[in-house]
Amino acid sequence: MTTLLGISGSLRKASTNTLLVQNAAEIFGADTFTLADIDFPLFNGDVEAADGIPAKVQTLSDQIAAADAVIISTPEYNKAPSGALKNALDWVSRTEGNPWNNKPLAIMSAAAGRAGGERTQFALRLMMMPFRPDILQGPEVLVANSSKEFDENGKLTGEIYIKLLTELMGALKARI
Repeated sequence: MTTLLGISGSLRKASTNTLLVQNAAEIFGADTFTLADIDFPLFNGDVEAADGIPAKVQTLSDQIAAADAVIISTPEYNKAPSGALKNALDWVSRTEGNPWNNKPLAIMSAAAGRAGGERTQFALRLMMMPFRPDILQGPEVLVANSSKEFDENGKLTGEIYIKLLTELMGALKARI
């Protein structure tokens, strides 16, 4: 019985990164799939000192720990992953233990251009280094012009993207 956690670096309802995570989860075929909620307050050490870890942050940390594997898809904002994703990573780093340690992790991106996707994935890999997950090195899934790559039902349409996503999910499944 496999448990898969998906994290979209975008908070928008119509996010192509959320669609990409959902398409990946469908291809992966886990027994249980959860799409994480990373709509957290900004990390602030004073808030943590006064109120402790927010419940939503602890939930995400627990979901990461319980998952057999994690998928992250992030947009590119100014040559890096979204602030929402970075904020979520910062908050989770404050929870007990390290839920990311040796966790199989696949990263991908849906962005306006391929170069933006490459930059955001490179930056995300650097951000994940302190947590020491088992990050798959490829194949790279870089959905460019992402607003045009999903049909009206939210399904990925580009053959090359579907092929690469299928290969990446197969590699992720093999890591469990």
